[in-house]
Amino acid sequence: MGQQGLRLVREAGGRRWPALRPHQTHFFPMLDEDFAIRAAQNWNLFGPVRYVARFHVETGFLGRYSTRSFGGSAAPMLWVAAEELDEFNAHIVGSIEVVHEFR
Repeated sequence: MGQQGLRLVREAGGRRWPALRPHQTHFFPMLDEDFAIRAAQNWNLFGPVRYVARFHVETGFLGRYSTRSFGGSAAPMLWVAAEELDEFNAHIVGSIEVVHEFR
């Protein structure tokens, strides 16, 4: 995520992902931290400062989501439809924490 995304997460008390933009149909949390680190280092999707965050979701709730790969990568990601993000957020356990920062 970028600086604006981090600001919005912090404004929500570190417990919710912000609503997606109108053109975004899905929220794609990466399930492999090493891949998330490489993406944050190499993809300039979010501006010059990028963050990798860690968070936990109730295990029983995760079963409703499929995992897919994106862009030919082998790294799995959850595919959460934009209209399900509020419910997804309600099942986050603890806080969303930044574990890596790249400039």
